[in-house]
Amino acid sequence: MSISPDLAFVLTLLLRMAVTAAFVVTASIITERSGPLIGALVATLPVFTGPVYVFLALDHDNAFIAASALAALPINAVIMAFGMIYAMMAQRHSAVASFGTAILAWLALVLLAHSMNWSLGGALAVNALVCAICLPLAQRYRKVVMPPIRRRWYDIPLRALLVALMVATVVALSSRVGPAITGILAVFPVVSSSLMLILHPRIGGRATGAVLANGLWGMVGFGLGLTTLHLGALYLGSAVGLSLGLVVCVGWNIGLWAFSRRAAAH
Repeated sequence: MSISPDLAFVLTLLLRMAVTAAFVVTASIITERSGPLIGALVATLPVFTGPVYVFLALDHDNAFIAASALAALPINAVIMAFGMIYAMMAQRHSAVASFGTAILAWLALVLLAHSMNWSLGGALAVNALVCAICLPLAQRYRKVVMPPIRRRWYDIPLRALLVALMVATVVALSSRVGPAITGILAVFPVVSSSLMLILHPRIGGRATGAVLANGLWGMVGFGLGLTTLHLGALYLGSAVGLSLGLVVCVGWNIGLWAFSRRAAAH
């Protein structure tokens, strides 16, 4: 019995949604149980973007993946600003006010970034500039004791639904909107947003802000991973680019973890 192309597409899309949602939900649960630093390092791994790019690579050529990763690189700087704005707002304001301000800033900066024609050098330069501003500011918000978390029944389904909808959006629109918009959608801060909206009402803005503040260093590695993916897909193919990009992201965060342990020992 043959399956119609439309049914095959729907089944494949549902599988992709389920796989990616499982990755993100697992990472967010680890985040809740491990404290701000470890949680941030897990949350900044490409648990959403990685599977999305794997699925995109199955549908598009190397040039599309390379262009998409390049378009996503300046958005990495936008996400760092998004996390910094939230961390600052969350010290004194509600989850709605903090997240609302941060997401409006994200949208405005994304529109600005999308209006520009980026080279690799320009994208790396804007990341370096944002790092120089945000990383020193984040220091004062990083060290907070994580209070105990009582999980509600809808937490995991809500996170899974949010991630699944984003995967469906990216995959369904990628052939219509081109690599630039696909790159923006592929790095949408799903994990960070879900942590903000779910954790803030229960553990407070200071603790949730600490997770985002610690995550800024992880975003540096994420940007390096996108750079590696762009160059790898361009010159070596998407499969190699994806593999090397993942190695860079994971290696960077392991290095941050090792450095934090060494600093704590002294």
